Amino acid sequence: MILVIIINVKGRIMLNRALGSGWGVLLPGVILGGLMFADLSINVWKAIIVSGLLVTSGMIWHKQLRHFVLLPSCVALVSGILVILMSLK
Repeated sequence: MILVIIINVKGRIMLNRALGSGWGVLLPGVILGGLMFADLSINVWKAIIVSGLLVTSGMIWHKQLRHFVLLPSCVALVSGILVILMSLK
């Protein structure tokens, strides 16, 4: 509800900025969804999570890569969700 109010107050510019970062979530999701069918072990998924977190922390401090910090953080998030789903089976 608050997002709708902010979009209405700020206009279409706010809506374009909110939808512009959708590729940063979809791209890692598609890549990791494909890796899910490769039948990787839990240890490999944990390594992907750790590398995503390390790259995210490194990208925050870089002046130009800061704008793409959503990519490795979503890799870590989606990998964590996949590890949870795999451990439930």
